[in-house]
Amino acid sequence: MRYIALLRGINVGGNNKIAMSELKRCFQEAGFSHVETYINSGNVLFDCDQFDESTLQKMCETSIEDHFGFSVAVALVKTDSLRNMLAKAPEWWGKDPSSKHNAIFVIQPYSAQEIVEEVGQIKPDYEKVQAVDSMIFWSAPIETFSKTRWAKIVGTKAYHKITIRNANTALKLLQLTHPLK
Repeated sequence: MRYIALLRGINVGGNNKIAMSELKRCFQEAGFSHVETYINSGNVLFDCDQFDESTLQKMCETSIEDHFGFSVAVALVKTDSLRNMLAKAPEWWGKDPSSKHNAIFVIQPYSAQEIVEEVGQIKPDYEKVQAVDSMIFWSAPIETFSKTRWAKIVGTKAYHKITIRNANTALKLLQLTHPLK
């Protein structure tokens, strides 16, 4: 089975620095196969057929902590699930170049619906939000971004239960999910 591990909060503001070559080695040493990384925000594609998702997520987090000396939360997504979620993306997501478009991945055991409820009512004049499975699609015009409910998520309890990738990164990860030959 092919997975993507989306690491939360690495290489941001000089904190929790991880070189992608070292992260790849960490995953290989943990016994995962066909390991690839994509950009510096901590996206790891790998294969593993031996464990359920909960165990696998814990293995990723433990391997990272053992290897790098600090803990990192991991959102684990099957590549088939990513493909299915992106196929259900709302028509407004990722289209308007004058808006920010994010894919918000929920870290288990939380659900997208719990996070949406915790953040609260959106400001429909400024943003659009739609939860699909374990992902939340969010878009907001760049000029009014700071007025949105979801822009103010930083520092909240909900913020520690998610990891965010922009639309371009989410779509590139989808391209990289090709089955290995």
